[in-house]
Amino acid sequence: MLLKLQTKMVNLPIERFCFGLLITLCVLIYSKKLSAQDFQYHGFVAQGVINVDGSDFVDDEGAVSPKLTEVGVNASYRLNDKLRLAGQVVYLNGGNRYAEGVRVDYALLDWTAYESTSWKANIFLGRFKNNHWLYSSTRDIPFARPSIILPQSVYYDGFRDIAVGSDGVAIKISHSDDELGNFDFNLSYGSSQLSDKQGELLLSEYAQGKAKQEDETQISVYWQPPFSLWRFGISYLNSDFSYKANNTADLFFDGGFSFDFYTMNFLYEGESLEFSGEVYQSKFLTKAFYQPNYYKAPVAQGMYLQTRYNVSEELTLLARYEMFYNDKDDKHGKMLALQSSGTIPEYFGYHKDTTVGLSYDFSSNLRLRLEYHWVQGTGRLTPVVLPNPSLNNNKNWQLYAVQLMYWF
Repeated sequence: MLLKLQTKMVNLPIERFCFGLLITLCVLIYSKKLSAQDFQYHGFVAQGVINVDGSDFVDDEGAVSPKLTEVGVNASYRLNDKLRLAGQVVYLNGGNRYAEGVRVDYALLDWTAYESTSWKANIFLGRFKNNHWLYSSTRDIPFARPSIILPQSVYYDGFRDIAVGSDGVAIKISHSDDELGNFDFNLSYGSSQLSDKQGELLLSEYAQGKAKQEDETQISVYWQPPFSLWRFGISYLNSDFSYKANNTADLFFDGGFSFDFYTMNFLYEGESLEFSGEVYQSKFLTKAFYQPNYYKAPVAQGMYLQTRYNVSEELTLLARYEMFYNDKDDKHGKMLALQSSGTIPEYFGYHKDTTVGLSYDFSSNLRLRLEYHWVQGTGRLTPVVLPNPSLNNNKNWQLYAVQLMYWF
């Protein structure tokens, strides 16, 4: 309870703190009081086209769309040997996948609290990045992630802005040992601000009230055996949300949501071959919202297996298979359809995706990516809480995406 009260009290100061860090970086750049050694900046522009046949994954029309835009700038400034400022601002347009517009992905103060030959401890204050899942720290950078669209079973785009990072504090402790290997321990606590558009994507356009993330706690441990090409990790997330209904024009009631998320992952990085996978189980508890006495807590499961092969220095091939079930006790969605009196089809209870793709590097900072998805089920479409069967009346659907990306 004390942590929850503290989070509510510091939400506004942290929001100001995030923008303060970015403004500070801009002032330092303008005043030219930066050395090349202490100051670094990078940016990226990625634009493509995406065509979805059979669902509203991107838009309601289902035609070829240019809503595959990502533009970002990030910068860091080392104040001294212990302190560093860092931030990133991006513009995104992904259609129904997430809210269009500009956002601050992270803006933080990085303090190296302790460092020795085998130990290092960092504390991040502000809007920190999520480092808990296999690709969570790189999902915000087009050329750093393995594909245009990450496996939705784990990296669900509807939760993108919540999952990238939070406002609060994070701790990272690393240890290197020739006999035991390398260990990374991550702990974070904070919350994310939800815009009206994000609330609509999560709940539906009919929810006229206000959604809020109360708090989020995450913990993860990674281990790489000595001199090994393998890396293994586990993580846990707990997040609580509240909904305050608009009593004058709302179909829903005051309610609360609680989300528990457990993952295990592995990564093999060879000279030409990369193999990775994640498996998770989560519990999504809903209190009230639909009705004052409503209570439901289904346990979902998901996983993916992915491989990438470097044919040459320029060309990389990708293959992936993933699956997701909204309720492990109702994997075919039969109970979902029954409980909704047939208004929600069975295929909203799951999501299965087979993906192939390739990327080609024209130069060290110019890349073209192509990928094709064969999808069965609509369990990973927005909105989350109230699905839209009228626009998603196909159990099987496909999409292809082409994206050109440049970075500096």
